[in-house]
Amino acid sequence: MQALIGLLRTMRPKQWIKNVLFVFPAIIFDRQLTNSDSLVRVIFACVLLILMSGTVYIINDLVDIEKDRQHPKKKNRPLPAGQLPKTLAQVAAVILPTATLIAAWFFDKELSLVLAIYLIIQIAYSFWLKNVVIIDVLTVTSGFLLRVLAGVVVIDVANFSPWLYACSGLLALFLAVGKRRQELMTLGEQALQTRPIFKEYNLALIDDMMRLVTTSTFIAYLLYTIEADIGSFRGTKLALLTVPFVLYGLYRYLYLMHVKGEGSAPDEVLLRDRPLQLAMVGWGLSFIILLYLLPVGS
Repeated sequence: MQALIGLLRTMRPKQWIKNVLFVFPAIIFDRQLTNSDSLVRVIFACVLLILMSGTVYIINDLVDIEKDRQHPKKKNRPLPAGQLPKTLAQVAAVILPTATLIAAWFFDKELSLVLAIYLIIQIAYSFWLKNVVIIDVLTVTSGFLLRVLAGVVVIDVANFSPWLYACSGLLALFLAVGKRRQELMTLGEQALQTRPIFKEYNLALIDDMMRLVTTSTFIAYLLYTIEADIGSFRGTKLALLTVPFVLYGLYRYLYLMHVKGEGSAPDEVLLRDRPLQLAMVGWGLSFIILLYLLPVGS
């Protein structure tokens, strides 16, 4: 039982929220959330992605087991701590993706292709790409874009704006670069021992990357609210009303990094920072009203 609990912990249940946040935009913004058939298909796609991403975490921990033992926090993960036997993890790393791909193939062949590409890229990341400067964060970003695509291919999408791919990708890149910065700040001299790629980074480079991606994320979202067919009043795009929530969310996260010295992963920050949670709730409710309570083209 302890080993099974360790296996579940290695699959990072706290990270599963990422799949929900990036798989569901297609059905939400295409105004199909009330369509029960589409909803079931997206939920099943999300479950398969949770299993596949959980497999990736297992593989990554197997590859990094010795480095994780040198990390102040990662050393407590089940594999480096000895709670999860290496053999069991290796078996799970083969069975889980195989079963997931088979299930996806019978459910939706396009989804199975997306999952296969996701798995191949993430395996390449675990063994090689995470040690290539800049490509490492871009690879992480690609995983989130594939999550969005998974939510698109399982339903008949009619009004999903391409700008949402840009917004999702840039947001994922913003969080990936932010995580790199916090790891570098928190670990200090130990950073190289736990993540060798840090020899290619310094704080000045990462801060410049953060400035660029923060600006790009906001501009892409602003353009999406202008271009998307989401309600208007006397020529004014009502989706622009959601922009302050996004701007506040970006600023709040930067504030937590630079002023509060927050060193946790972005998803952990979200789970405990109330103002950031309120901004997301406000943004979500605004879009629900615009998409589902107002007539199209009002």
